[in-house]
Amino acid sequence: MDIARLVSLIAATITTGLIAGLFFAFDVSVMPALKRSDDRTLIQVMQRVNVAIVNGVFLFAFLGALLFTALALALHLASDGGGAVAAPLTGALVSYVLALGVTGGVNIPLNNALEQAGPFDGIADPAAVRQAFERRWVPANRWRTLLCTIALGFLTWALVAHGNLA
Repeated sequence: MDIARLVSLIAATITTGLIAGLFFAFDVSVMPALKRSDDRTLIQVMQRVNVAIVNGVFLFAFLGALLFTALALALHLASDGGGAVAAPLTGALVSYVLALGVTGGVNIPLNNALEQAGPFDGIADPAAVRQAFERRWVPANRWRTLLCTIALGFLTWALVAHGNLA
């Protein structure tokens, strides 16, 4: 049981770190680069990213962060009531669920609206499409970056606490 608890905790930390890093990369490089581009370029690139990102590797990390964190918490609670690891694992799970809420409530609907706008070269008013997308997507991405980073911090705390128990 101790190995399963440790493996699930490590898997949760790695997958959460990957997702926090992905969102962070958009915050500090992708979106600032696209901010300097014309409207059609931003639309084209983001439409392509939104298709390319739906792949097995991304989905494993994105869903794995949730599932491995929940599994680690359940295993720790089942074995010893959670001990010193329960609080940071709970914080990690809550933070990641909030990030999923931002993703599902803001980012995905905006991604879908961008796709529904049609091919980038046929959009009648690309400036309006861009503005409707960018003004809400960028701040929402910052929130999910922050929430995933907080979750990663909690998971790091849980790893340390787990190590101190061993």
